[in-house]
Amino acid sequence: MSTGDLHTLTGAYVLDALDTEEEREAVERHLAHCAGCAQEVRELSETAARLGLAAAEPVGPALRAEVLRRIAGVRQLPPVTAPADGRFRGGGRGLRRLPHWALAASLAAAVTLAGVAGLEYRRAEEADLRATRAEASAAAVAAVLAAPDARVSTARLADGAVGTLVHSPSLDRAVFAAAGMPAPPDGKVYQLWYDVGGTMRSAGLMASGATTSTTLLEGPANRSAGIGITVEPEGGSPRPTSAPVATMAMPEA
Repeated sequence: MSTGDLHTLTGAYVLDALDTEEEREAVERHLAHCAGCAQEVRELSETAARLGLAAAEPVGPALRAEVLRRIAGVRQLPPVTAPADGRFRGGGRGLRRLPHWALAASLAAAVTLAGVAGLEYRRAEEADLRATRAEASAAAVAAVLAAPDARVSTARLADGAVGTLVHSPSLDRAVFAAAGMPAPPDGKVYQLWYDVGGTMRSAGLMASGATTSTTLLEGPANRSAGIGITVEPEGGSPRPTSAPVATMAMPEA
């Protein structure tokens, strides 16, 4: 394979789209002494990480506004009064005296409606909170990717997956993007770890059920020598309980 051919394979290399392992090894040998292609690989890796973020599904309309809109349109029953003639009237219209079971049913229905409205309101509040957190996380990821001192490294992980690690020393934050990750076993999640002086410190969980994901690592990143990924029970673990399925060193300047 000629050097001219290798110059054109940087994009396929970043996306892990080369046909053979021999081509990948040839490109990697070429990158070791071609500064221009090495720079192009770093820039394409950052672009791929940005595209991974852009592929996230947008948050739907807030449920709270819809619930409040519907509650405002629910017709309220008029008060029931009992004048001297024994006939109950409500809102100016005469009604027969309601039997006790009907009154009880009406009260039960009102209580049920109030309970449902309260539950929907709480769900709306929770949806708003999740949306706010998602927006804050997306903004933080974008800040790391756009930082002037952002450093990028890309590595091939197990089972053909590709990982991209972006670190901004000025922000003391890091972002990890993965493509082609196999699904973890049932009841398990991928957990990210910082390697700080040989001690593994939790850096958060990867999105469940997604083969392509972008994760803002939790906590400061500057003291870390690299990251590891392990398979842990749902909810994560305070310490790794399995051997890492992948490791990456922090990208160098």
